[in-house]
Amino acid sequence: MKQTKCPENKRTNRLPRLFTIITVMALSATACKKGVTEKGTAPNDDRVAATEATQTHTYIKLFDGGADGYHSFRIPSIVRTNDNTLLAFVEGRMAANKDYGNINVEYKRSTDNGVTWSAMMEVVGAGQGTWGNPTSVVDRTTGRIWVFMSWNSATKNQGGTDDYEKINTWGDRKVYYSYSDDDGLNFTTPTDMTSTLLPPGYTWDAMGPGVGIQTTNGTLVIPAIGRNIYSTDHGATWQYKPIPGGTSEGAIVELNDGRLMRNDRATSTSWATAKRRWVSRGTITGSFSAFAPDDTLLDPACEGSIVRYTGSPDRIMVLNSASTETRCKMRVRISYDGGVTWPLSRKIYDWLTDDEAYAQGKGGYSSMVKTADYTIGALIEVNENTGDSQNSHRSIEFHKFNLPWMTSGATEPIP
Repeated sequence: MKQTKCPENKRTNRLPRLFTIITVMALSATACKKGVTEKGTAPNDDRVAATEATQTHTYIKLFDGGADGYHSFRIPSIVRTNDNTLLAFVEGRMAANKDYGNINVEYKRSTDNGVTWSAMMEVVGAGQGTWGNPTSVVDRTTGRIWVFMSWNSATKNQGGTDDYEKINTWGDRKVYYSYSDDDGLNFTTPTDMTSTLLPPGYTWDAMGPGVGIQTTNGTLVIPAIGRNIYSTDHGATWQYKPIPGGTSEGAIVELNDGRLMRNDRATSTSWATAKRRWVSRGTITGSFSAFAPDDTLLDPACEGSIVRYTGSPDRIMVLNSASTETRCKMRVRISYDGGVTWPLSRKIYDWLTDDEAYAQGKGGYSSMVKTADYTIGALIEVNENTGDSQNSHRSIEFHKFNLPWMTSGATEPIP
């Protein structure tokens, strides 16, 4: 499931802690001076902001494996609230970097577009079981911040390995959500939605991970294995719509024509036929097409992330490892035609050689968000010791880069 291919005490401290950003390129203040709409969504047309800004890319280690009482941090999710606060969610793995055991959902807040961040905060850490796969979304109408999660008991894991019981019965792997109505300062006790949102016959299951979306008609959508979970009444009720099979961990974006596009990690069987990201398009009220590989989007069978940057011009970004062999070739690509083609791209770690990026474990799962100052904020996993991947600490970096950096200053192929 979440194995990286790059060769349990809780905290009570809630005091703010600031982090210094490592600057890769100089930041222009031009774009930062421009406003956002009252609901926290940056304007769709960013032609001026994009062309006036110089190239910038900054990064920090935001979640440090081996610190704050956790062995490792994995599986990121990042959203921007209506107050333009960034919320970065992760799995906090208490004793090891493995996908099972005592795992909590932790997060940090930034109220200055990712320049500084709070200390660790917690969505849920009750019990010794596995709380994971955080998948967050913001309702722009109500301001409520939703976090969907998967859960299983401390005695079970997916494969029945390491003396754990195998997850092999419906309900072994449950669906929960929590929400915040105070800009992410506090989250509710998780609500068990398994009876409503776990399809009959499912044993293993996973939310996202990453983020959901709110469509232009207000529908909240959370990608999950084999289905889209959705609400048309701002979360008063939730249901799901099945989608074709062949994929596991899913990312989703709304297209300009109103359809949705899933951009997913293939199952092992599908990936063996085409080592790519697999894509399907459709609607909640209708149906989705069969998943098919995107020939451009090389993929090592790993989670990836996708985000809409602007509607006019039509810009969608996808971030994953552009490789069929390693998770350490992270690349961001831009599409101007609804994900049909990806003409511009840039390596995230372009100051490192491929061998250096691999040796430093730079890559894995990711999550992207558009910030209020016209940049992309991206959480990216890091393996701290590729020479001992079974035991090494895992951390998560926060990267922030703007459109001129993504395009390397090239002229965009837009009208």
